[in-house]
Amino acid sequence: MKKGAISWQSLRAEALRRICDQEWLPGELIPNEAELAQEFGCARTTVNRALRDLAESGYLERKRKGGTRVALTPVRKAIFEISIIRQDVEARGQDYGYTLLSDRCDAEVPASVHAALRLKSAVPLRHVCGLHLADGRPFCLEQRWLNPAVVGPEQKFDAISANEWLVRNLPFAHGTLSLYAVSADARLAQIMDCAVGTALFSMDRTTFSDTHSITAVTLIYGSGFRMETDIN
Repeated sequence: MKKGAISWQSLRAEALRRICDQEWLPGELIPNEAELAQEFGCARTTVNRALRDLAESGYLERKRKGGTRVALTPVRKAIFEISIIRQDVEARGQDYGYTLLSDRCDAEVPASVHAALRLKSAVPLRHVCGLHLADGRPFCLEQRWLNPAVVGPEQKFDAISANEWLVRNLPFAHGTLSLYAVSADARLAQIMDCAVGTALFSMDRTTFSDTHSITAVTLIYGSGFRMETDIN
């Protein structure tokens, strides 16, 4: 076989087969990169890319000077995709609506927001608040802080939500996610049209590009909301 004839994806698939079929046993050292490169007739960089991907997926454990082992307890990762709320509503067969509640540049930013976005406390941020509707009823309250270095005041969010604009225009490299329940106070109960004390599903999320923080957002969904995602 010619060097480089096999892709790293094909090599990854074969390595994963050996793990799943227990040709490589849990906790066992697998052949090193040089040995695998010779077996498959490819460059070591191809082997490294395949094994690195399996390690990132939780199937292998790699240690410098310690070799590569099959994980004793493989870690499976859920892939979370940031969805467009409008499409979520329409996928439920409901009519979508959106109302911009406020949009301002705010110098009074909670310290927790600056910390989440890894920005200096003196940096003013843009605060956008909007309400997503399903069949005319509150579906999701979007409370978002935006880094003005990434999204300037010229971008308006009255006709399109910040959620939809960001998903379509600013790809992110990494971020954080926190899911929890929040008890509706009087103000939130009025916005979400529910009783005071109702437990509502809430999500805090931050996203970053390779060079900048982008946004920190809190999404609060109406009573009875259920979130589903695929696990790969």
